[in-house]
Amino acid sequence: MPSGRTGAPAAAAGGLSDRREIVGRAIELRASAPGLRLRADGEAGEKNRCSNSGRKLAHVVLREWDGPAVLQPHQRWKLAWGTEDKEHAMSPLISRIATVGIDIGKNSFHVVGQDERGAIMLRQKWSRGQVEARLANLPPCLVGMEACTGAHHLSRKLQALGHDARLMPAKYVRPYSKGQKNDFRDAEAIAEAVQRPTMKFVATKTTEQLDLQALHRVRERLVCQRTGIINQIRAFLLERSIAVRQGLRFLQAELPTILGTRSDALSPRMLRLIEDLAGDWRRLDARIEAISGEIEELARKDQACERLMTVPGIGPIISSAMVAAIGTGDAFAKGRDFGAWLGLVPKQISTGDRTILGGISKRGNRYLRALFVQAAWVVLVKLGKKWERYGLRSWIEAAKKRLHHNVLAIALANKLARIAWAVLYQGRAFEYVKTDATASRSA
Repeated sequence: MPSGRTGAPAAAAGGLSDRREIVGRAIELRASAPGLRLRADGEAGEKNRCSNSGRKLAHVVLREWDGPAVLQPHQRWKLAWGTEDKEHAMSPLISRIATVGIDIGKNSFHVVGQDERGAIMLRQKWSRGQVEARLANLPPCLVGMEACTGAHHLSRKLQALGHDARLMPAKYVRPYSKGQKNDFRDAEAIAEAVQRPTMKFVATKTTEQLDLQALHRVRERLVCQRTGIINQIRAFLLERSIAVRQGLRFLQAELPTILGTRSDALSPRMLRLIEDLAGDWRRLDARIEAISGEIEELARKDQACERLMTVPGIGPIISSAMVAAIGTGDAFAKGRDFGAWLGLVPKQISTGDRTILGGISKRGNRYLRALFVQAAWVVLVKLGKKWERYGLRSWIEAAKKRLHHNVLAIALANKLARIAWAVLYQGRAFEYVKTDATASRSA
């Protein structure tokens, strides 16, 4: 037994030294002949296990030089697959593209092109600087985009290149998206939606319209900030049991008196805070007045705005906001469509031959809808004696008998919006013509 135990490790040590010698010779040969390659028996599925030590020792075998390694065709395709090969493969199919859908991003645009049968011919990701150059190389086709930031500028560029660029609301594109959401599927949904004959498109705005719209956006933000400051001042005063009558002009008139005489209710720290807020209020008033004056000046120079200002209750702010929003009104077939787009019509949930109407839908341009409602209140409150001049007396008096005054204001806002669209679309000033039918109704 002792001899057996000592013999086995000796034999294993001898075999291990032999293998080390073989490996050393192989390394020397490889250094002298770089073309030689070493192959382990483990690669062919043959493994040598030492019965006593349990270690895996791979036999190294020398193999003759058989030339450089050659990739299989499918391996070459995998390694060479990239953007250049994809674009080269797509180049013969460019002439077959009839519709392009573009998903607009901040720095990258995802583009999907389809032929007349709807098969995808192009599916690529472009940078912002590549869009115009690559679309210039395409034949004139139908290009669809969602109406978002930067879409109007790109639409004008593509129309100058000869493409039929159309913008769509994002909520109308969403039903055409299939599967999970990603940018390429969004672009494919846009390409599908732009081909629908019943799709409602957004008119491309000109540079002047966007500038005018920017003025209104800034003015709206400043008015909201001023309202927040006024509400904060009122809240601070109410905490000290100082109530002021509702209305901007009443607080503006009484605030200096409160700050000068109510030192018993207001601490010095609170007096300083309210004075700072009053200073912010004055600065916002100055900015709002400056922007409103600029808008009024632009409206006086624009013929479309001048025609709109002949409609009762509509002044420079509403007329310029309407021109900035819809241009000449070509996107609507009739005034009823414009009123529905503004959200001034009842929300309809009808089914089974049952007509169910709720409150107003409040769709479309919220800012323009609020302006038309304010115009309706101006007509109801301040133009009571001039209703006959504008042909509204009989309609308002009849509506007063069956409608709440708030509902009447919304109905009148819808009527004014439809009149304004007709004035803008037909290019004529508002003019009331008394006919036999209207005379009989007024009598």
